[in-house]
Amino acid sequence: MIPDRVRQAFRLGEIEGRYDPYILGATLALVTIGVVMVASSSLGVAERLQVGPFHFLVRHVMFLTGGLFLALVLSRVELRTMERQGQWLLPVSLVLLVVVLIPGIGWEVNGARRWLNLGVSKFQVVEAVKVFLIVWLASYLVRHREQVQNTWWGLIKPMVVAGTTVMLLLAQPDFGSALLVCAIVGGMVFLGGVRIMNLVAPALIVLPAMALLAMSEPYRVRRLTSFLDPWAKPFDEGFQLTQALIAIGRGEWFGVGLGSSIQKLSFLPEAHTDFIFAVIAEETGFFGALIVISLFALLVGRAFWLGLAAMEAKRPFAGYCAFGVALWIGLQAFVSIGVNLGLLPTKGLTLPLISSGGSSVLMTCVAVGLLLRIGYEVDRTQRQLARIREGAAEVVPPEEGAIPMPSPTAVPTSEPVAGTRPRPPLPVAEPIAARGRIEPTLGVLG
Repeated sequence: MIPDRVRQAFRLGEIEGRYDPYILGATLALVTIGVVMVASSSLGVAERLQVGPFHFLVRHVMFLTGGLFLALVLSRVELRTMERQGQWLLPVSLVLLVVVLIPGIGWEVNGARRWLNLGVSKFQVVEAVKVFLIVWLASYLVRHREQVQNTWWGLIKPMVVAGTTVMLLLAQPDFGSALLVCAIVGGMVFLGGVRIMNLVAPALIVLPAMALLAMSEPYRVRRLTSFLDPWAKPFDEGFQLTQALIAIGRGEWFGVGLGSSIQKLSFLPEAHTDFIFAVIAEETGFFGALIVISLFALLVGRAFWLGLAAMEAKRPFAGYCAFGVALWIGLQAFVSIGVNLGLLPTKGLTLPLISSGGSSVLMTCVAVGLLLRIGYEVDRTQRQLARIREGAAEVVPPEEGAIPMPSPTAVPTSEPVAGTRPRPPLPVAEPIAARGRIEPTLGVLG
């Protein structure tokens, strides 16, 4: 007789999971810091643009509210539903990147056509494309896992998709997002188990091509040269970086106090978006900046841990999605902080969950909702396996008048009949939870 708890373990409705408290806590902490710092850093920008002092704060909170609502909705959608629909996200992404280039539909700002004019607001399509591409690639890696790991053909399609996406992003132009997309796709394919030599060959083509593209535009060359020595031309190409370094230096250990930044008033460009980390360092000091970095490390590290736990629980789609979101948030935060510290050339990438930016905040919240759903289903699977283990260990007495049935883990020990060859013992039925785990397969040499 199958115990009730084992029977219930196969019905998902009988088991509830729990949302990951570390993902939720780190996200809420970063969102809170973002609201405070957008309110502080946007005062000078609002004065220069002659809008209300809380114009950017209200806009940020509106997009943040929408993002948290979408995250709540997504956290209640089964991953198997997303996996079934994931293959349709690729054509949607490509259509969005094409539509934004059409005059009259795409919105041009400072020579770049990256936004869709939705009437009430503008939306930067690349932020949605990042999420769609991660979900599609996770679905692809599950459906074609053997090809990706063992053949060139399995790697060609992701590379073609990445190349097409990069070309459409460069047409906007958006060089920073193009590099980020390449890194996300390459990282997910590597974690999908592609052979290292198969990945090195495309990299030897892509990296020189990206370097040539970076050198093809004069403003990109100026950014690279000013990054190497910003103080050579502190009032020209090196202006942004020198002002950011001055702000960070003024913060010292504990900062000048919330709202007391001077650099945000009229010196530091894009203080509420690209260079908000410099304002954080100026107003809260080294320890405030260290808290922000630690929260990102917790969020990204926990996302990778969820990916490993999902792979162990034989949920590869969930694992690849978690890896993709971790790569996206981790790389974008690293680049944004590195630019503010003068470690990387200037790129127009916002600090996730903190910088003022409607599209970025909205879609990053959606990505966090995906992580919460992954954590919920991984926890539910672990509880399911625990019930199966407990049920398999129980000995249920047979009902009166029923024929006794052997335990599923019992080995028959009947004596051989005279004149016959003794039968070998039947193999022991192995519980589901004790079967071999599916470990994440990193790139394989050869």
